[in-house]
Amino acid sequence: MAKRRNIYTHDIDLKKLTVKNAPSKKFASAIAQIPYRGYEVEDISDGRKIVIVKPGGKQTWGRISKEDFFVFIYDPKDQTLWQISHGQIYDYLVEKSQCDRSEAIKLIKAFERVYSGEEPDKVLKAAKLRTSTDGNEEALLKAYKWIWGQEDVNYPNGKGRAMSWEGWKKDNDKFVKTGDGLKDLLNKLLKETKRK
Repeated sequence: MAKRRNIYTHDIDLKKLTVKNAPSKKFASAIAQIPYRGYEVEDISDGRKIVIVKPGGKQTWGRISKEDFFVFIYDPKDQTLWQISHGQIYDYLVEKSQCDRSEAIKLIKAFERVYSGEEPDKVLKAAKLRTSTDGNEEALLKAYKWIWGQEDVNYPNGKGRAMSWEGWKKDNDKFVKTGDGLKDLLNKLLKETKRK
């Protein structure tokens, strides 16, 4: 990934937690009820884990979201916590599309299924993705499940997860399209594929 990664090295006390993915409001409601602390929420086949730490303290439109949380990709081997962002995932997908457009399209379609409420493990089995050398496809799909939940919690009266999927931002009191949603990237790649 080209962008600088937010990586912290720190010991973290985690409790195992399972919350099934679901469409927007249902998933947000379930995770808003989680007590404050650190949780291991997803296992990654290479030994890393998706962890969340609640509260996160994000300010959304001038107010602090009490139910916000941080999403990290945690590597217990070296105790690093990578605070993954939408921008980093988007850049990863752009880079992937430059090397292998068809695999990038398959991966973004897998993201769409997770966005719609399917569990990442189920999506990974069905998608038959070719794993890159960094092995981040699985980690990013599992992280985005929680990032989307985080967006739904932080923006309950707004666009929620659609902000990163459809590419929206709030400008004063209106939502405007940014063109940097995962759906925008998918549509662009599909259009380029048709032209060839």
